[in-house]
Amino acid sequence: MCGIVGYIGGRTAWPIIVGGLQRLEYRGYDSAGIAVVDDGQIRINKCRGKVSDLRSLVRGQNISGTIGIGHTRWATHGEPNDINAHPHMSMNGKFVVVHNGIIENYRTIKAQLEQKGYAFRSQTDTEVLANLIENIYLEKQISPESAIKAALSISVGAYGLGIICTDQPDRLFAARKGSPLAVGIGQGEYFIASDATPIVEYTDQLVYLEDEQVAVMTTDGISITDLKDTPFDPIITNVDFGTEGIDKGGFDHFMLKEIYEQPNSLADTMRGRIIEQTGTINLSGINEIMPKLVGVNRIIIVACGTSYHAGLVGEYLFEQFARINVEVEYASEFRYRDPIISPEDVVIAISQSGETADTLAAIRLAKQKGATILGICNVVGSSIARETHAGMYTHAGPEIGVASTKAFTSQVVALTMMAILLGRKRGILDDKTYNELTTELRRTPELISEVLKDNDHIREVSRAYQLAQNAIYLGRGYLYPVALEGALKLKEISYIHAEGYPAAEMKHGPIALIDNCMPVFALATHDKHYDKILSNIQEVKARKGQVIAIVSRGDTEIARIADYVIEIPECHEALMPMIAVVPLQLISYHIAVMRGCNVDQPRNLAKSVTVE
Repeated sequence: MCGIVGYIGGRTAWPIIVGGLQRLEYRGYDSAGIAVVDDGQIRINKCRGKVSDLRSLVRGQNISGTIGIGHTRWATHGEPNDINAHPHMSMNGKFVVVHNGIIENYRTIKAQLEQKGYAFRSQTDTEVLANLIENIYLEKQISPESAIKAALSISVGAYGLGIICTDQPDRLFAARKGSPLAVGIGQGEYFIASDATPIVEYTDQLVYLEDEQVAVMTTDGISITDLKDTPFDPIITNVDFGTEGIDKGGFDHFMLKEIYEQPNSLADTMRGRIIEQTGTINLSGINEIMPKLVGVNRIIIVACGTSYHAGLVGEYLFEQFARINVEVEYASEFRYRDPIISPEDVVIAISQSGETADTLAAIRLAKQKGATILGICNVVGSSIARETHAGMYTHAGPEIGVASTKAFTSQVVALTMMAILLGRKRGILDDKTYNELTTELRRTPELISEVLKDNDHIREVSRAYQLAQNAIYLGRGYLYPVALEGALKLKEISYIHAEGYPAAEMKHGPIALIDNCMPVFALATHDKHYDKILSNIQEVKARKGQVIAIVSRGDTEIARIADYVIEIPECHEALMPMIAVVPLQLISYHIAVMRGCNVDQPRNLAKSVTVE
């Protein structure tokens, strides 16, 4: 991990690559580097720090080469420093490699290479791979492409690779297994990148490499084969966003921009799926498996992080509206506990990027067991989109901020449409309830816009807690997953320790933490749990805790006892997660800004987690 950009063509390579790396900064990283073929020689510049540091390092050098590879690294093997930064050159200078992923058997390979006289400068698994390719190339006297394939055949783990061979400096090699890699197609030029964001400035045509595929690019064309030399015709995907989707658009941070984009992103998720004239839901992406969904007795939702919280909301939705038993699993734990899966089950995988390694591993296991797999993701052509039987794109647009916001609400609205539709088809929802729900659902963008108008007040509430060291979030029913998500947002970007709990669980331990320094964020809207959450708030106040309550507009009872109140518009309780999460997103954002944190690129985090 974490970002790869490469170029071959007629333009000067380094500005394209460094500019692309800056587009990938949102993924999180700790060092950056670039290698360019210049007059037949490889010139490498790399350093710990930001892409701006790399740009300063390169600026002033006369680098005119038209082939190169670049990388932003998120440390997995070895501390962040200049030596461990990518690219890595093999000992004899034959191969230069940038790498996302982890080579799990690198220690064994390294020991074998050391016995052959190889010495290593870095602590990385990537340098081991570069030397393995070179060793095979020199010992077997085969082509660079064949050496790359032979090395990858004995490498265990995940990789997205950009490779240059000094003996064939007119070629750019790329390979992928587990870690996403796209090839951009231009006029006599090719680009490689971890995702579309560095490429869309130059081309809207992408080829997403499949696992164990190797691409060889020259200015004359591209060939794609697998590790056994089976050829594949490139499948070109047209990306549907331009550079405006990856610019801040006048906002101070991508995260704030994306919070404000939620009315539009939710409308885009629903567009063409809720038919306004009839009020009906049409989900064409799952029509083929609809008979299976209508008759299913168990749905398993697998996801990580924010997507897991969306899945928890989905559990409530499917069980209430469609009366289907649902289990929500952390994808990272799912396959390690020998789960019971049958061909009768439906597994729903949720991921913003569609490339989350743990979620991909979970769906592959479920497919082996014969389950039907449905994907919900945001990125067209991503691995989850390709490996599932059916699914839905959220159409939320690019999400650059590492802390997910609009992806969460778009995932929830996708799950909501699915649950309502299934409830109708299974005969659980009558026409009146079905029409009421779809009408309410269409109003959610408008309701979020109303919440956003209260941003100034929310900022002032946030100011009171910018120095907090801990925080507790409480919710019941549909708002319990929102409490988890609110706590996660605060942790991610402000580095304040925060935990979310079902409100009733506070008495089973967490109440011991309550004192006059502990802010407690209580989700207390008008629903069937209102009296219960009110009791929880009173318990907190009895112990001198600070209460910040998210309440339904017009509430007066909680306003009398809470320290701060943020009002949100009323709606059906099942749709409230999409509304109630917005003030929590804004609170996290404002507190992080006030604490001087890097909101869009929080420390130690990566946007797309493509390794386990």
